[in-house]
This record gives sequence, structure tokens and C-alpha cells, in this order.
Amino acid sequence: LKHYLPEHRTVVPEHLVGYARASRAVARDVVVAIDQSGSMASSVIHSAVTAAIFHGVGSIRTHLVAFDTEVVDLSDQLADPVEVLLGVQLGGGTDIGRAVRYCASLVTEPRRAIVVVISDFFEGGDVAVLRAAVRELAESGATVLALAALEEDGTVTVHEEEARELARLGAHVGAMTP
Repeated sequence: LKHYLPEHRTVVPEHLVGYARASRAVARDVVVAIDQSGSMASSVIHSAVTAAIFHGVGSIRTHLVAFDTEVVDLSDQLADPVEVLLGVQLGGGTDIGRAVRYCASLVTEPRRAIVVVISDFFEGGDVAVLRAAVRELAESGATVLALAALEEDGTVTVHEEEARELARLGAHVGAMTP
């Protein structure tokens, strides 16, 4: 109360804490790759919400990639990730390795990058390509986050052996709701 100014009916703080101007610099680049193969149809809601959360954080620059056997970069359509993902359903086979290689091409500063792959990890392409891509990303300093597919009721769907192998190669593997 010693800083109370009765003529202004206010307290004048001596030291401001927590009022520094917020930095608009991008702290991290996040590449979210979402498996859109036929086996992932029931997990599209969880995937879309996860992408929207990353997109909503101001200090993160988000790239959004959908894939099956083809890779589609949706980064320029990120105004509403949920709408974009619900509107794009590829539904073919799965080539996760190809998608991870594409995501790696978007990484400019590995130590400030997170590559999130949401999939059931049932690889339809060459599993050696997937494993090499994950290993190379992890060794470059990028954080690789492999998130297992979640059904609408929260049930986890994942190729457990492949998830363990990706973890051994340096990916952080998890199954969690957004």
C-alpha cells in the first residue's frame, strides 16, 4: 500500500513482472503428417484435433501433410485444420516412409523441428525406407513424435512391433488423446 496514490485512486507498481513484450518469433517448426489410408478412417477426428492444437500455438509454424501412398501438402490451407482434414480423405494404401521423407524435406532447422506422424504404422511401402527416414531425422536433431491411431472411442490401433522399432531408432512413440 505504500505505492497507493490517493489522488489517482490506484496502486503504482514498483517493478513489473510478466509484462515483457511477447516475442513473435517462431520457436518451433512442427510438421504434422496424418495417415489417411483406409485403415485410418475412424481416427480422423483425433488426428484433425491434434493438428488444430499445434496450428493454434502462436510460436509454432505448422505444416500439415496428409498421406496414403501419395503425399499431399495441405500447409497452405491451414486456416481450419479440422475442416481441411475432414474434407480430404485419401483412403488408399499406406507409404509412411515416403511421407516421412517428404516431411524431412520441410525441416530447415532440425534442432527446432518436431515431426509428428499420426498413423497405425502398418506400412504398405518399404519398411526399410520408413526406418531409415525416422533414424535420419532423429539423428539430425529433429524430434520425431510417432502417435498411434485412436479410434473414435479412444481405442489404440497400432502395429506394436513397428512402433517399438521406431522408438529404438529415436522416435518418441505414444498413444494419447489430443
